[in-house]
Amino acid sequence: MFTGIIEAVGTVASLVRKDHQARMRVDTNPQFTGFEMGESIAVNGVCLTVVDRGEHWFAVDMTPETLSRTSFKQVKEGSRVNLERALTPSKKMSGHFVTGHIDNVASIVSIEEKPGEVLFRFEHPPELMPYLIEKGSAAVDGISLTVFDCRDRRFTVSIIPFTLEHTNLKDRKTGDIVNIECDMIGKYVIRACETLFKDSETSGTISMEFLKQQGFV
Repeated sequence: MFTGIIEAVGTVASLVRKDHQARMRVDTNPQFTGFEMGESIAVNGVCLTVVDRGEHWFAVDMTPETLSRTSFKQVKEGSRVNLERALTPSKKMSGHFVTGHIDNVASIVSIEEKPGEVLFRFEHPPELMPYLIEKGSAAVDGISLTVFDCRDRRFTVSIIPFTLEHTNLKDRKTGDIVNIECDMIGKYVIRACETLFKDSETSGTISMEFLKQQGFV
């Protein structure tokens, strides 16, 4: 479990692919150290297990499922990645509950600089539409963000200068692919509704129109 509050930005030092799998080594800064074998670290929002480590680096293995479902299928050596350690009882909860299990990827369709903020707009697959709700939460490459202007399979986030400086978003450009994890609570609500209101009309599928008709949104 994570919070979506990025603790450090690391650099992909090496990426070795073999038999549809991969081992990735990430170099870190002096403030992000002390890794333990088997601990979980969110790398660009993906929960990965430390399989090797040094003083200022750690290595993780990625399965075919991870490579196919996330942006790591396109990651390169030298790429900067967002890092967060797993949530502990003593850790401050400043973002929202993030599992590190990516729902899908989205592409950046526009980046607009404005006074005091940068607006990133993303395009996502249609199956994510029920889970991206106006003023709701989503993790974008592991960053806990509030989404708005959710329409036409797109949504926007507003990035303040601090977030831009302390994540890899400042490296991003139009066309880049990012990992998306929708709000966990929202997904559970949708699943509960599918069970509760399953009938011949919905066929077990919950749409935004259906939720509006039932008074949920």
